[in-house]
Amino acid sequence: MLKGFYITTGLLSFAMCLQAQPKTSPPPALQSIRIEDLRKDMEDMTGDRFRGRGAGTLDELNAAVWQADKFREIGLLPAGDNGTYFQFFSLWRNRPASSSYLKVGQQELKLWKDYAIAQMAPGLISVPLLYAGPANKMSVQELDVKGKAVVMEASPDGIDTKVSLPYWRYWRSMMLKYGDALATKGAAAIIFIADEMGERSWVEAVENLKQGLFALQGMPNAKVTTTVPVFWVHAGSRQLLQAPGASITAQVIIERFEYPSANVIGKLDGTDPSLRKEYVLFSSHHDAHGIRNAVGQDSIYNGADDNGSVGVSMLAIARAFKRNPARRSALFISHGAEERGLLGSRWYAAHPTISLDNVVAVLNGDMIGRNHPDSAAVLGTQPPHRNSLDLTRMAIEANQEGPRFKLDTLWDNPAHKEFWYFRSDHVPYARLGIPALMYTTLLHPDYHTVIDDAAHINYEKLKKMTEWIYRTGWKAANADKRPDRDPSFKPER
Repeated sequence: MLKGFYITTGLLSFAMCLQAQPKTSPPPALQSIRIEDLRKDMEDMTGDRFRGRGAGTLDELNAAVWQADKFREIGLLPAGDNGTYFQFFSLWRNRPASSSYLKVGQQELKLWKDYAIAQMAPGLISVPLLYAGPANKMSVQELDVKGKAVVMEASPDGIDTKVSLPYWRYWRSMMLKYGDALATKGAAAIIFIADEMGERSWVEAVENLKQGLFALQGMPNAKVTTTVPVFWVHAGSRQLLQAPGASITAQVIIERFEYPSANVIGKLDGTDPSLRKEYVLFSSHHDAHGIRNAVGQDSIYNGADDNGSVGVSMLAIARAFKRNPARRSALFISHGAEERGLLGSRWYAAHPTISLDNVVAVLNGDMIGRNHPDSAAVLGTQPPHRNSLDLTRMAIEANQEGPRFKLDTLWDNPAHKEFWYFRSDHVPYARLGIPALMYTTLLHPDYHTVIDDAAHINYEKLKKMTEWIYRTGWKAANADKRPDRDPSFKPER
């Protein structure tokens, strides 16, 4: 899926400097990172018994217990709450209730079959319809939309339909391009008639919309405050919506639940009496997407690459640090509910079990076991995402000394359409100014599908990625000075 590689000017200067530097000795426990351990842990963690480890489910909690047992087995000290490996927190979930309804005139449509709720807005509306025609030919400025439900035919014009995310993002893109302006102008509701892409997206989009929104208490999504509902209907409803004098009556009823999730936290003390109070934090997440719509006979989203690959990598790194501790201490966090909006890392960043002033670096990974065997990326190495020149240098040196991946820096560019830098657990720490990087081998067609299972992992590449992260962590954990912090760090979003 990658069309090419390039090294930005900043990284190129690092590479040129590194070529003139003597190669340092490899970390002493490098040989303890073994493919057989990675494979066994992967098959255990991402097997069907955990039913996809969906955030806020008993399956995710069972996976967290498995993670804690592995920490104990390796010899990590508990670093969670109350002397345990766990830090529990609550998720708030809002989803459309099955009692919600949409009527066009006297005809009631069936939720999820005839129509889908793409944006929840609690309340009852009864308003006239305004048929605006094809979205790409609609002029918002010329329409009197106030107090009306605006109906438009979805159109892919101006929307990148070749995104690497699943189809459901098409629906979101349509709202951003055409719907937001209508809502701002006073539309009471927005209805999209599905085009070919919308119909192709229907099953995946509906499966995601059924999940609703998840948030921590105090976050915007903890309570739904939007006022304009957004619906999608099949093309077969066009004639009904075009009828002269047509109107809709709709009520979106929202169910709200509280669910538990957990971070799993372990540590290994450093050897230097003056530096052991400082930590290098290794970060992953153990949740995936649970059980969803079936593809063939399979409905379990095992999440092997996302993010079992980093979960088992972190275990291998923990074994290496246990075998040969560094001067600084090592902190290992498997975050819960990452797939719901980085909720576990957001929680820990706000409720740390050790002082975050003592965290010198965060080395986070997300999807490190797929794609071309010689390519990889580390995000947070170029402005505006870079917040530590020292940590960037360590990562580049570690790559040069070890796996020597060709570094794809396209995805760390702020102009990249996926905003990949902002979609993993290093972000809450980086926003606090803590030097932070994200290691990844990037997206692939099996991302967030039932196909992302252990059989598709490239274990030789996973081993090399693990070694790269370990080498970087070893440098940060043994340096005389902690990595610098860029005081001008200001990400674009």
